[in-house]
Amino acid sequence: MLDNVVDLSRLQFAVTALYHFLFVPLTIGMVWMLVIMEAVWVMTGKQVYQDMTRFWGKLFGINFALGVTTGITMEFQFGTNWAYYSHYVGDIFGAPLAIEGLMAFFLESTMIGLFFFGWNRLSRKQHLLVTILMAIGTNLSALWILIANGWMQNPVGAEFSYQTMRMEMTDFAALLFNPDAQAKFVHTVSAGYVTGAMFVLSISSWYLLRGRNVEFARKSFRIAAAFGFASICSVIVLGDESGYTVGEAQQTKLAAIEAMWHTEPAPASFNLLAWPNETRMENDWQVSIPWVMGLIGTRSVSKQIPGIHEIMAQNRLRIQSGMLAVQALEAVRRNGKDSAALKVLEAHKQDLGFGLLLKKYTTDVATATPQMIDAAARDTIPRVAPMFWSFRLMVGMGMAMLLLFGWSFWASLKGDFQHRPRLLKLALCCLPLPWLSCELGWVVAEYGRQPWTIYGVLPTRLSVSTLSVESLYGSLAGFVGFYTVLLVVEMMLMMRFARQGPGSLGTGRYDNETAH
Repeated sequence: MLDNVVDLSRLQFAVTALYHFLFVPLTIGMVWMLVIMEAVWVMTGKQVYQDMTRFWGKLFGINFALGVTTGITMEFQFGTNWAYYSHYVGDIFGAPLAIEGLMAFFLESTMIGLFFFGWNRLSRKQHLLVTILMAIGTNLSALWILIANGWMQNPVGAEFSYQTMRMEMTDFAALLFNPDAQAKFVHTVSAGYVTGAMFVLSISSWYLLRGRNVEFARKSFRIAAAFGFASICSVIVLGDESGYTVGEAQQTKLAAIEAMWHTEPAPASFNLLAWPNETRMENDWQVSIPWVMGLIGTRSVSKQIPGIHEIMAQNRLRIQSGMLAVQALEAVRRNGKDSAALKVLEAHKQDLGFGLLLKKYTTDVATATPQMIDAAARDTIPRVAPMFWSFRLMVGMGMAMLLLFGWSFWASLKGDFQHRPRLLKLALCCLPLPWLSCELGWVVAEYGRQPWTIYGVLPTRLSVSTLSVESLYGSLAGFVGFYTVLLVVEMMLMMRFARQGPGSLGTGRYDNETAH
């Protein structure tokens, strides 16, 4: 029964997160394009750039509204579905989320209101300032959320207190400047910039293929091509940095991503393609490139990257150490003045989370058998095949977008892109790629953290609330149904206004419209 509760709780959060992240990247990416378009309008006074800001801003607003709607329920789930998690780490995890709401979301929401209703009430420079502040608020919101998520991946600046039976913050600066959080932030927002650029590039290409609003589409295409090319280059460079931080803090995840079953002599080779065999814990076949993984993962030619078998052996030792920590903690709870137990707990508390993995197999950790310890050690390794292929699909899509944006930028410099139907059709066909790659990126990041809610600290199966399977099935069905309706509504609105084009502004300057 507990397995069902854990699995359903995980599935529900995964579904809501993946739905939510259909809206987030476009919000993050579009807002800076609006800043660029409006800045050009302020500098040049050309009306077309104001029209571009207002039209693309309308599509941004639709997406933002639905992103907020889907995001609110995710925060409620920490209390409804993950109550023990919220109790155990709430003092730490809740801090960046609270700051996000107070500092970023209120700023973002206020500026969005001024953006839409301030065109005839603010001067050009004042309205541009509003758009800039809206963009800053959007990115600050992403920053604080990713600081919270980065702490789940690499729990720095905190330690367990046996008096409160919770994790407590010891260093807010360590939480704020967590290398995992910073790498995740810059990589994620760059992916959002790519998404916004692809959205504008694809729709502009559609107009050009049909010969509609050509001048408007040409200028939108140019901005999207330049912004997208810079952004996809940033994604690739910052993705390398993100991979390096993963190798430092989560060696298990890195080994699973690379299907690296055994430690290789440094520098390790990179498995370009492979067929992981989960049962035999080896690859049936693989195509490797020498040295590449060692250089990417360690930035050296002498440092080894541990393989899955070696990691499991290390984790088995940590589980045995964690058993002592759990037993000492239980003794301390019975008698807070037990100095011997306190000494043992202090010596082994860094492995407490590993000892808690045994709770899956026995309520009394002291009675765990060697077979249980082996099973718990095996649990510390996520399934390799989903990690391996998700990562490679994500990278493959990234390379495809690099080629597309490179071609588009080169053609925009030459000025003949509107006469290149193959380029325009390719840009239109590539519209889904950034969303697919973003979703795969989150699968790699979150699935690769299992079996942990807080990496190395709190196992996922101990984090859930006391819920019935029936209530979880009901809420899951409700979320899927409601979110699907929202997604359909957004797509219908986006398609409607995209088909209308800038004519939806009612200025009388564009195709298929009459002035209001």
